[in-house]
Amino acid sequence: MPTTMVALKVSEAGPPDGYRPCVGLMVIGPDRRLLVGERLGPLPDAWQMPQGGIDPGESPLEAARRELLEEVGTDRVELLAESRYWYAYDLPPELMPKHWGERYRGQSQKWFAFRFTGTDADIDLHAHHAEFARWRWMTPEETLRLIVTFKRAVYRAVLSEFASLLR
Repeated sequence: MPTTMVALKVSEAGPPDGYRPCVGLMVIGPDRRLLVGERLGPLPDAWQMPQGGIDPGESPLEAARRELLEEVGTDRVELLAESRYWYAYDLPPELMPKHWGERYRGQSQKWFAFRFTGTDADIDLHAHHAEFARWRWMTPEETLRLIVTFKRAVYRAVLSEFASLLR
């Protein structure tokens, strides 16, 4: 796994220049555990919460709900909170998508916390184009330990901002 460490970039006004506008989804399930998936792709054991880009003309909340359906296969959630900030991280050069060209150096995410209202049977990683190999419920501490290092500062900030929802 890349060990690139970068400083956390935070903005209230929106994604900073050079960062792809995205959303991150904290889905809180049984026992205040978080829905976390192992990403398909070049990094083994690359765990993360669902996330994805914001399409043109789409609000961040609309993008969050769409990404939830695409990545997790369910919309059985209740909105609890929206992050005050946009959190940005740089992607390691070896993971930079070719189709981004020189437009972006990383992603900036508006985060949403949802309470999961369904059952595990409602989660279908193959409902759309699969992005996760598998998923599981994790404690916030497990999530921080297993997340790829270049996203860790964002996850710490998001877990801190939504801490009252996890008690």
